[in-house]
Amino acid sequence: MGIFKTNTTVEAINKWSANTLAEQLGITFTVIGEDYLEAQMPVDHRTHQPLGLLHGGASVALAETMGSVAATLCVDGTKQFCVGLEINANHIKSAREGFVTGTTKPIHIGKKTQVWEIRITNQIGELVCISRITMAVLDRQN
Repeated sequence: MGIFKTNTTVEAINKWSANTLAEQLGITFTVIGEDYLEAQMPVDHRTHQPLGLLHGGASVALAETMGSVAATLCVDGTKQFCVGLEINANHIKSAREGFVTGTTKPIHIGKKTQVWEIRITNQIGELVCISRITMAVLDRQN
């Protein structure tokens, strides 16, 4: 049994992106593992900065999307929800075309906070960006 409390599919997660920034950027979840998620994002006109390189903000949007979804899957959604507290990113290598793949794994899953690492690589597996997001776990008010 994995870390995710919510039993879902990649298809269901991708439906959550309808009419969101993730949809506009072309972010697509591809794998739900025992303790990780994977997603891809195109490197194209939607995610470029003016010099034709992958925009750092697009990488951060991918990381935040992935960390938020992973955190949400680790709580009982009828009782709690997760929101971002802090995110950081180090941009290691540029990308001009194709796609990047993000993999997120937990560093800490607590009762009130979660910390997730997101590694973003290019099509040949080179590290493009590494990010860490801290999520607050909040109780729903009924």
